[in-house]
Amino acid sequence: MAREKQIVECVPNISEGRNKEVIKQVTDEIERVKGIKLLDVDPGEATNRTVITFVGTPDQVMEAAFRCVKRASELIDMRHHHGAHPRMGATDVCPFIPVSGITLEECAALSRQLAERIASELHIPCYCYEAAARRPERKNLAVCRKGEYEGLPERMTIESEAPDFGARPWDEGVARTGCTAVGARDFLIAANYNLNTTSTRRANAIAFDVREKGRPQREGGSPVGKPMLDAEGNPIMIPGTLPGTKAIGWYIDEYGIAQVSMNITDMHTTPLHVAFDEVCRCAQRRGVRVTGTEIVGLIPKRTLIDAGKYFLRKQNRSTGIPEEDIIKIAVKSMGLDDLKEFNTREKVIEFLLEDEERKPMLIDLTVKGFADETSRESPAPGGGTISAYMGALGAALGTMVANLSSHKAGWDARWEEFSHWADKGQQLQHELMVLVDEDTEAFNRIMEAFGLPKGTPEEKAARTAAIQEATLFATQVPLHTMQASYKVFELCRAMAEEGNPNSVSDAGVGVLAARAAVLGAGLNVKINASGLKDRETADKLVAEANELIAKANEEEAAILKIVESKL
Repeated sequence: MAREKQIVECVPNISEGRNKEVIKQVTDEIERVKGIKLLDVDPGEATNRTVITFVGTPDQVMEAAFRCVKRASELIDMRHHHGAHPRMGATDVCPFIPVSGITLEECAALSRQLAERIASELHIPCYCYEAAARRPERKNLAVCRKGEYEGLPERMTIESEAPDFGARPWDEGVARTGCTAVGARDFLIAANYNLNTTSTRRANAIAFDVREKGRPQREGGSPVGKPMLDAEGNPIMIPGTLPGTKAIGWYIDEYGIAQVSMNITDMHTTPLHVAFDEVCRCAQRRGVRVTGTEIVGLIPKRTLIDAGKYFLRKQNRSTGIPEEDIIKIAVKSMGLDDLKEFNTREKVIEFLLEDEERKPMLIDLTVKGFADETSRESPAPGGGTISAYMGALGAALGTMVANLSSHKAGWDARWEEFSHWADKGQQLQHELMVLVDEDTEAFNRIMEAFGLPKGTPEEKAARTAAIQEATLFATQVPLHTMQASYKVFELCRAMAEEGNPNSVSDAGVGVLAARAAVLGAGLNVKINASGLKDRETADKLVAEANELIAKANEEEAAILKIVESKL
């Protein structure tokens, strides 16, 4: 199955918030990296600092971040910098944040690579912080930035204080650029929970109930009592119920309501939907109702998918439904459209990138458009593409039966069993829909290889190698289609045996579609394998295809017998 596309967010903070021309030159450099999407540029005059946010694939973000640091070091002289915010370098911090398809640990490894490159190529010393820290105490950014820029001359000469990469005695170069802290942290979600009250005091009380820090313990347990102190004179705190969160209450003139404003700094420990439910619980206890949620900035798609599935499970409903339906459940359940329209194309990072980069695809066509495109005189889309689509339809039918079974009256105790099958069906359908376009792409690669120049012996050799590489890919893709389509039999067998008996014929049609997909893709494996010069590889691929065809014929016969017995 194709791996989820890796997307990383990067939020460099440069030490310039007043000179718009300097800021633009830095952001222009970032946008020169193909594939990068600049999401936000937020300059601050008092802080003399600009927070820049961009996203892309790991390679794109690595390159854009490096160019950002390089350009900032050329334009910003730290010897003349003054501002209200703590800082120690022209690029003060540069964190990597996982959005999708990549872990925090992988982002930490990338950030260490970047720090090493910055130090070796730009001669800017770098500290590694948060998840990328090479020493436990340096997880805290304040430890890395201790003494700020002015403290660097002394720190550079002390081994325990020196940067992780590029440590050297204070010189003219470091005096100009300062040091940069490069790190990795989790995504921060900023959410405001709308309340049916105008009372800031009540909103604050709810915020103190839930935020990790909690509230000060007071004498006599009274909310107006004197705060209690520990032996060192610090307030004794009663922790809140949501770890990894910060929250306050406030009143918003624009909406005429109070809100609980929250930053979720660890969305794995406290996902958005868990925070929403807990704010609702604490609000209700105080006679207040949460009417909806306002998302500030952007969120990763998985936040909405996880939320949608959470609320579906609470209803004992199947989670094996299309992604857009799951997202709709999340939006409605948390009232994301309470105050204004919630446009997922503008609020979800993956959709923003998709809209920017996505090429027209076969799977975007209407049913008629797909048939018309297939019927035209061009050889693609052809049999391999149609086979993948038949496999996807087989998976969709099996998934439909699972969802109908999950929601069947009197079968409430079995909803989770059928939800599990529906989830598997959705995964198979997604895998095969990707292969619909991948098969056509495989054919196009062969055509491109045949179009390469062949005027010299070197060009002929390169063209031959490219043709063979493309042919191998065009043989492997339909084999992948066969493997994925064969998995549909397990789903349809389970639905024929255990699913809603009123839909057993649908499970049978799913089996027929799956067999057609396996056999059709098998024909494509064989015809493409005939063009491979590496006969050992070709014979191995064809042998695997023949084995899948034989097993598919057996599965179809066995499952159709079950279907016929129930009609």
